[in-house]
Amino acid sequence: MMLDLVWFVLVAALVAGYAILDGFDLGVGILHLLVPRSEEERGLSLASVAPVWDGNEVWLLTAGGALFAAFPPVYATVFSGFYLAMMLVLLGLIVRAVSIEARNRGAAPAWRRFFDRGFALGSTLVALLLGVAVGNLMRGLPLDARGEYAGSFWALLNPFSLFIGATTLAMFSMQGACWLAMKTEGELGKRAVTAALFAWAAFVALYLDATLWTPSDAPWLFLRARQSFAPWIPVPPMLLCVVSLPILLRRERLRLAFVCSSITIACVVAILAIAACPIFVLCTNDVRRSLTAFNAASSPRTLMTMLIIVLCALPFVLGYTVFIYRVWRGKVRAEPEEY
Repeated sequence: MMLDLVWFVLVAALVAGYAILDGFDLGVGILHLLVPRSEEERGLSLASVAPVWDGNEVWLLTAGGALFAAFPPVYATVFSGFYLAMMLVLLGLIVRAVSIEARNRGAAPAWRRFFDRGFALGSTLVALLLGVAVGNLMRGLPLDARGEYAGSFWALLNPFSLFIGATTLAMFSMQGACWLAMKTEGELGKRAVTAALFAWAAFVALYLDATLWTPSDAPWLFLRARQSFAPWIPVPPMLLCVVSLPILLRRERLRLAFVCSSITIACVVAILAIAACPIFVLCTNDVRRSLTAFNAASSPRTLMTMLIIVLCALPFVLGYTVFIYRVWRGKVRAEPEEY
């Protein structure tokens, strides 16, 4: 049972890592047609994420792999139920990748405008659909006797889940704008600070509305939060960071502002994970069919073997990540054509 909970926490941590790291390059993409105003500025915007974006997406693959290895029924249910949505997410990721790599391969303005739009559209689509997926998991899903999703694709596009998608879009925009403000200078950097302030305000408003909406559409989460003190533990650091963020932006403490934005995202994931634990997928038509860390886990031997592998590999992964970000620290001043 302890191994089951350990792996629940590991999956949540990987999701948080992905949301923080890929969140900022998704946010840069969302703002790509709004904050940079010239071809040169858009090149610098891309250059700010070009060395790290592909490494950031590895966290999503790792989270999916961990879910597959530790909780196969959850992986099967979620990915089969969200199959079309996941294909659209994959399409968005492909469009983003191609746009980043191909944008500066041609000198024609039309060529670059095409891939600028692809980068923005792909990033927006991915951020929105990931938020919609979270919203549906918060509400719960109808499952049949075999544990398979018993609804339709269109049922996933319900108002509550779309609202969570919009909240995620604002959250990633805030993260991306903070990153862009930290990595650029001049007029582009100033506009990024302004965009971060607007995105912060939008995120705060949407998050508060989503919190008020949760008792009606996801009452089980609200009930668990009322019954236990644990989901409230990440709230104080989250509030501190949310309040500090606009102050730091106005004072041009941009690195600290990015740290506050990252901690805010980590706290959002932590609140949801703690409130839901140990439930991965709540079955709305029969709660006994819900998939939890206990009834959907792999064998203890598998979990222990995978845990040993993770503990051995994690220092190398974290070391590589720190090394890459250290190498590419500082403002982006390189010519965009290099990317």
